[in-house]
Amino acid sequence: MRESVEVNDQGHLTIGGVDTIDLVNKYGTPLFVYDVERIRKNARAFVEGFKKLGVKAQVAYASKAFSSIAMLQVAKQEGLSLDIVSEGELYTALKANFPVDKIHMHGNNKSKKELEMAMQHGVGCIVVDNFHEIELIDQLTKAYDQSIDVLLRVTPGIEAHTHDYILTGNEDSKFGFDISNQQAEQAFLALKDHDYIRLKGLHCHIGSQIFETDGFIMAVRRLFDTLGKWHHEYQFEADVLNLGGGFGIRYTDEDEPLELEEYVHALVDEIKQQANQKDVSFPEIWIEPGRAIVGNAAITLYEVGSKKEIPNVRNYISVDGGMTDNIRPALYNAKYDAVVANKMNVERDYETSIAGKCCESGDMLIWDVLLPDITAGDILAVFSTGAYGYSMSSHYNRFPKAAVVFVENGKDQLVIKRETYEDLVRNDLSYE
Repeated sequence: MRESVEVNDQGHLTIGGVDTIDLVNKYGTPLFVYDVERIRKNARAFVEGFKKLGVKAQVAYASKAFSSIAMLQVAKQEGLSLDIVSEGELYTALKANFPVDKIHMHGNNKSKKELEMAMQHGVGCIVVDNFHEIELIDQLTKAYDQSIDVLLRVTPGIEAHTHDYILTGNEDSKFGFDISNQQAEQAFLALKDHDYIRLKGLHCHIGSQIFETDGFIMAVRRLFDTLGKWHHEYQFEADVLNLGGGFGIRYTDEDEPLELEEYVHALVDEIKQQANQKDVSFPEIWIEPGRAIVGNAAITLYEVGSKKEIPNVRNYISVDGGMTDNIRPALYNAKYDAVVANKMNVERDYETSIAGKCCESGDMLIWDVLLPDITAGDILAVFSTGAYGYSMSSHYNRFPKAAVVFVENGKDQLVIKRETYEDLVRNDLSYE
């Protein structure tokens, strides 16, 4: 059985000690359900991993995975920092009273307005992505007579074992300064002696859903080649080395992720070796797990509707959600597993595919999964939907967005209300 879930005496799936069928009766479907205890365990695996090794570090929750006031309050309770990429994510963090000095702003096309907002509220760090951004920050710091800490985001040319659409660390990337040519060094020279911009170190992110440590180790070596050079030539010492996120989770039985602590140990060991070899100071380590903190902490519950059986071809069942609450299967063929939440003790011997209800032939959640004989009114539970489900949801076909519930210690709490039809047209204006 997956993390966070069990089966009760009624043969129902439970999560966080709460019966999923009771949740459906109370809140309706589609419904995202997060086990807060699992979120905390995932966060603590990273935080305590560094503490046990006596290493100064910041674990920044990558809020793009799932951002809400309640989620950021949990992140704050666990002592995490926060990775944001927009004004909206910053606004949410402020509403959650998240400590602004622990907020790191990312983005490959930060606007002047976004940078102004970040500086006005005193975010802890801006991760600089391009030369245009350096010009904007230079203008703003001088205009406001205000200093700001920054990291340089660089692309180390390392390809992680992941889907092409979510690779971000290879040389052909929209993100960061390339260290294989002079881009990164040009940016470094523009910032190293700046009166207002304090260059604290480097940042990289090599991809997503990474199940081994080799890519991270190679990235560390490439970054220290650069840091060693800059130390030798310019006497620069990096205070911070941010290695991003990308730590994999289990979606299906095909996935074999490492224990989260294993990533921490591998990173620390390699950074120690490289710092010694290059004769540079050991930096504070930052990482940015998002999916690894919330991905396996949530399930999505759907009500089953129509059923279509095509002899010698395929069986289909349709649910009351789909690509509007989980676009990942349609976007990059992401795979999931599912069970029938009200028939957990019934044999899974019926092969079917799970279709969403959007008017798109590509709106398929799962292909060819074994389930019990499933009929209209049954409740389908899809595992590991905590990352990039709700946060990438849309109003396609004018479907309202789903509700989100947190469960912990056998109690449930609504943290995002289900949208109403009135919410859908709230910003529409009449044309006359």
